Amino acid sequence: MIENAVTFFERYQSDEALRDKVREAMDAYPGSFEIREALVENVLLPIARDLGLDFTLSELRAYETRKKMSRLNKSDEEYFDSVEDEEGFWLLDNGWEYDEDILRAGKEWKV
Repeated sequence: MIENAVTFFERYQSDEALRDKVREAMDAYPGSFEIREALVENVLLPIARDLGLDFTLSELRAYETRKKMSRLNKSDEEYFDSVEDEEGFWLLDNGWEYDEDILRAGKEWKV
């Protein structure tokens, strides 16, 4: 559920222990960090599932697309403030921006 992704990242932003847990899992991940789908599936999603916040890779892409679109509607000052306060996207910062199905679906969302 996309709501679970929203809740997970709200918690991630405010919980240093959770961020540390994710970083530790990433450090122990034997795969390539360039393969974002595998990284998300093998590191991030299991941690979210353990917290009872199960979501899929597609739901993460939808969440990130919605968030990125909402940033684009801000003034320049608000945009740069929000970018500085948050970590980057797990997928969209790594070559997934042009998934046309997600972008088309994003037009239907109210941000």
